[in-house]
Amino acid sequence: MKKSALLLGLHSHQPVDNFYHVVDEAILKSYEPFFQVVSKYSDFKFSIHYSGWLLEYIKKNSPKTFTLMQQLSQNGQIEFLTGGFYEPILASIPSCDRVAQISKLNEFIQQNFDQKPKGLWLSERVWDSSIIKDLVTLEIEYVIVDDYHFISAGFDSDKLNGYFVTESGSERLKIFPINKELRYTIPFAQVDKVCAYLESIADENISAGVIFDDGEKFGIWPKTYEWVYEKGWLESFIKRVLDSKTIKPMLYSEYLKVTKPISLAYLPTTSYIEMGTWALDAKDANKFDKMQKDIEKRFDPNLSQKFLKGTIWQNFLIKYSESNHIHKRALELSKDRIDNQKYLDFLYKAQTNDVLWHGVFGGIYLPNLRDNAYRFIIDCENIKYSKNETKIQDINFDGFDEVKCITKNLITIFDSKVGAQLVEFDIRDKSFNFQNTMSRYYEAYHEKIANFKELKFKESSNKEISTIHDNSELDLSIYQKFLKYDWYVKNSFIDHVVDFEFDLEKFQSCSFNEYSDFTNQEFKIIESQNEIMHFKRDGGIYIDNQKYPATLDKAFFIDDEKIVFEVGLKHELNQELKYLQEFNLHFANIKNITINLDKFEKDFVIKECDKLDIYDSYTQKNIIFKLSKKADIYICKIDTISQSEMGFDLTNQGLSIGFLYDLELDFNFNLHGEVEVL
Repeated sequence: MKKSALLLGLHSHQPVDNFYHVVDEAILKSYEPFFQVVSKYSDFKFSIHYSGWLLEYIKKNSPKTFTLMQQLSQNGQIEFLTGGFYEPILASIPSCDRVAQISKLNEFIQQNFDQKPKGLWLSERVWDSSIIKDLVTLEIEYVIVDDYHFISAGFDSDKLNGYFVTESGSERLKIFPINKELRYTIPFAQVDKVCAYLESIADENISAGVIFDDGEKFGIWPKTYEWVYEKGWLESFIKRVLDSKTIKPMLYSEYLKVTKPISLAYLPTTSYIEMGTWALDAKDANKFDKMQKDIEKRFDPNLSQKFLKGTIWQNFLIKYSESNHIHKRALELSKDRIDNQKYLDFLYKAQTNDVLWHGVFGGIYLPNLRDNAYRFIIDCENIKYSKNETKIQDINFDGFDEVKCITKNLITIFDSKVGAQLVEFDIRDKSFNFQNTMSRYYEAYHEKIANFKELKFKESSNKEISTIHDNSELDLSIYQKFLKYDWYVKNSFIDHVVDFEFDLEKFQSCSFNEYSDFTNQEFKIIESQNEIMHFKRDGGIYIDNQKYPATLDKAFFIDDEKIVFEVGLKHELNQELKYLQEFNLHFANIKNITINLDKFEKDFVIKECDKLDIYDSYTQKNIIFKLSKKADIYICKIDTISQSEMGFDLTNQGLSIGFLYDLELDFNFNLHGEVEVL
């Protein structure tokens, strides 16, 4: 008799130290009600993966939910899969950290649920064969990936209803491909439609309907709480499956015992198909989308997945310098680790994946996730460093050195490749990075906003609900005025030469005329020792396609609580222009800062001023600028538009502050001052 096994798996995760009200809502609307429903049907078996941090949080803050999970484990109804405790991309962290993170979650599951995990959930389904050896060492037998991983390797989509074996250096691992049809219909489509599909793939060898996807689909995604629980989709689905003579709900480990692998398989380094598109350069992503639709229209839809490839997850580290900086800081801390358990815990938390990428769920645009990442990084540094120290090294792996200076109260990093700019500005006692800004990048989905004309509502239906990828009911016109882009990364101590047409609007939109090559080009490190850093660039100022030689010297002295700086610009220009020194500072809540004792409410200009005092109530710190010359000070917000579960988010990333000076015609411009944190 033909049979199909329903291998239902739920993956649930929240970013480490995410807003607690967000986690509490997920427990209330998704995690707990799911376990309450399935606990009534002891024959309904399924598998789960919860990240370690989330399990700890549930155990502490929702004991009722945690007890339900333990009861389901005791009666053999659920199987736990392991993974990195703090949900890192396993292929993006060193082997020793990979083993430690998986072992930590294994121990938690063993102690609390009396299970030794045999399966592993790959964060964001990022597969790379380099992890096989470590998984086998940890006695992991199988992992879960998408069917796209197999299709992109040349397999046919209709021959993936089971599991495969792969190897690396003779170490063997079993791999299950997640069925895309089930991933897009559970729990969105009608129960009969889902079950009819499961019955249609049945065969004499017990084919597998493999589905392992976000647990948040069951209650947190838009409209799903009403659909799954109030309208009874989940309970109806369970009853329909248990009544079927063809479908049998099974655990992955059970399925492995009663079936043989389909074949040997070798998979490319990849993730799910959407991730490969999100990681592309925005212009390429739009081209990819058009090519994909064209191939699907002209040929078999499966061909686009087999022959068209996006890019790999690691490309986010190329696409966003902010992502790369966080990732490489964590690698630095791992390489130079110390034997301290608190240090290691902070390091592993800093390796969480959410902050490093961007898609429907990714979080590089979310300031609170970046704040958390830097908090863990700075906490490591606070344990490691007790004395002042200056280090020159290529932290971000771009082939150019950065200068890192540690003092009693500050950690600063200056990057020689991009204008000798300040790329990290850490306040040690608050574990907060004031340089944690995000540049305004052009994103592929911005085309939807730019070309939006008229909102056309779809008629609602009680038969099915939309997936999270459908935002056709959103009014996108409200975002159009925020489509502005930066041509350089929003660091601090950025040098510009501008003209007299410079104004607040041009500064805010990054559309002013730039005449120099100092803004984002390489500076040489002349000297760096004893908290003193000296950079120099022999560059130019360009007018009417003619280069006027110019040299910019930048020197910094890092005191316990301030950065003292000197800027010297020598040039051969006989035309009046202006020099702009730009800072970009991040605050946890822009609404709670004051500037020169006044609450910041909108962009503005201060004329002829040599002192600026910004008070941040979150850190309870004053950032005070003291300047040797009076300047016109331009202050404006940095706002970005990003994707989110609900459609799009407008997020403030901080303040841009520009100090504008006349560039005298005596061919020498000198400026000194300090940035003090009190």
